[in-house]
Amino acid sequence: MLIKIVAVGKIKEKFYRQALDEYLKRMTAYNKLEIVEVPDQKAAENLSDKEIDLIKEKEGEKILAKIKEDSFVITLEIGGKALDSIEFAKLIQKEKIEGGGRDLVLVIGGSNGLGRNVLKRSNYRLSFGKMTYPHQLMRVILLEQIYRAHRIISGEPYHK
Repeated sequence: MLIKIVAVGKIKEKFYRQALDEYLKRMTAYNKLEIVEVPDQKAAENLSDKEIDLIKEKEGEKILAKIKEDSFVITLEIGGKALDSIEFAKLIQKEKIEGGGRDLVLVIGGSNGLGRNVLKRSNYRLSFGKMTYPHQLMRVILLEQIYRAHRIISGEPYHK
């Protein structure tokens, strides 16, 4: 099973890139993982709700183009289900066992969130809490939790 993170925007800061590279290196012992970046839509600060929805839909089209039809898709959403690390590991393990080798895709939207087209495609809505995180940092947090989940699945020590 391939684990794929599809995220809107590029990582610009060196320290985020270094953290991602470290976790990608660690993941090679457990599972194939790739990060796919799709371009964000450039937009002014004071947009109408309709303009924001249009941006989210355009970004959503780019996201959906990176997802295979049979993939299991997890969207990161403030209103999703909050899991602890063990529950997240069980979710990944269940997909590995029952998914028949299909891709597991985790989606991080842009600064305006995810469009209806992506939300409709989601198989599971996951929350990392009610706080808002920078999208670049969220990638690092997500990748660390995927790594931690694989340590849990493998019966290896992890910090509680």
